Amino acid sequence: MSDDIEIRRYTPDLSVAWNDFVAAATNGTFLHDRRFMDYHSDRFDDHSLIFESDGKIIACLPANRVDDTLQSHGGLTFGGLLVKPATSAAQVVQIFASLRDDLLRQGIGALHYKPVPHIFHAQPAEADIYALCNAGARQVRTDLSAAIPLRRKLSFSSGRKYGAKKAAKAGLTTSETTDFAAFWDILGEVLDQRHDARPTHSLDEITRLNAAFPKRIRLFAAFEDARMLAGVVLFDFGRTVHCQYMASSGDGRDLGALDLVVQTLVNDTFADRDWFSFGISTTAEGRELNVGLSRQKEMFGARSLAIPQYRWDLG
Repeated sequence: MSDDIEIRRYTPDLSVAWNDFVAAATNGTFLHDRRFMDYHSDRFDDHSLIFESDGKIIACLPANRVDDTLQSHGGLTFGGLLVKPATSAAQVVQIFASLRDDLLRQGIGALHYKPVPHIFHAQPAEADIYALCNAGARQVRTDLSAAIPLRRKLSFSSGRKYGAKKAAKAGLTTSETTDFAAFWDILGEVLDQRHDARPTHSLDEITRLNAAFPKRIRLFAAFEDARMLAGVVLFDFGRTVHCQYMASSGDGRDLGALDLVVQTLVNDTFADRDWFSFGISTTAEGRELNVGLSRQKEMFGARSLAIPQYRWDLG
């Protein structure tokens, strides 16, 4: 790679080149595919960037602009600089130096950055964190997630084991399904009654995303005959599967239906993967831990994973 790096702002005519790069990136996921990113394009001032050297794309940065700040794309759980496996640490440092100069020329004075957590990397790719911190960025937020190392997993708690056995004894079965409408009824009721909240995605949005990524966005559920009692929506990233939503109806809770679903996923369906991720258990920008939610994940054998965010003041 030469010393000259050209930075281009993403435009829709570059979608194929962007998606091809993301598919080959060591820390790229289908969340960074423009078909996923653009489903809510009306909500953000997209300012994603493409870095080129010698006429070839060497990195991509999913991002949007808010006033004089560039931030890792607000519609994504994580963004970060996406790179290929052959990209060196020195090249990443050079990319961030070029990025600083480019942003200042545009009147952008800060970068808010959400790196891709390591469990979603095909190969280690954390040179971005080094480059940022070495350039003066500071960590401004830490959320707490939880994940199960599937090849070194801990046992479920006695309560979770009992729930799964109870569900199996009651004759409940588990299977993959595309009946997102039935699950959204369960999920919506749980979020409304217990948390006064709604799902991040509407039923229409998750249905369209599933149609675009049928092998990546998957629903597994527990049934009593044909009646759905509990379910888990997974984002399948390959070596890591991430639990995006999980919910159980009242009858499902009485029968341990969700315990049976998770047990089946962890011990059977995805036993050959590396990680089973449950997502964060923090609120108030990471300052408050939902102890009950965190404990529930730990009872499935998950353990803590810090999810940092950084701010880089460029002036």
